[in-house]
Amino acid sequence: MSVFTEAELAYLRTQRLARLATSSRTGQPDVSAVGFALDGDTIVSGGFDISQTVRHGHLLKNPQAAIVIDDLATVSPWRPRGVKIRGTATLEGSPGRQRIRISPEVIWSWGLNEGAETHFHGVERRVVKGP
Repeated sequence: MSVFTEAELAYLRTQRLARLATSSRTGQPDVSAVGFALDGDTIVSGGFDISQTVRHGHLLKNPQAAIVIDDLATVSPWRPRGVKIRGTATLEGSPGRQRIRISPEVIWSWGLNEGAETHFHGVERRVVKGP
């Protein structure tokens, strides 16, 4: 069984862009627009040479990340939908061809899982992996 619901999986498979947040060991934040793919229960993001990016430097010292994939299903009526994932990020691959793999620990979603119990203003929150 996946950590994602069927509705979340269907949505994630239709999206290509996300925002990836990292922070330094001292808490200095950074957010980057990235491409991503779903790989089983993980999210994978790469790029030309991520070893030259702020996010790579952050993840070497603080392997926690959050990624948001969202859009607007409709504007009128206003209907946002999306998934936010927070978890452990690992760097994998060879120099110049690395990628980031995020293993979910907490998942928030909105506008996707009809009838789900919500945490705050229509946002569902699930802990999928303990600390």
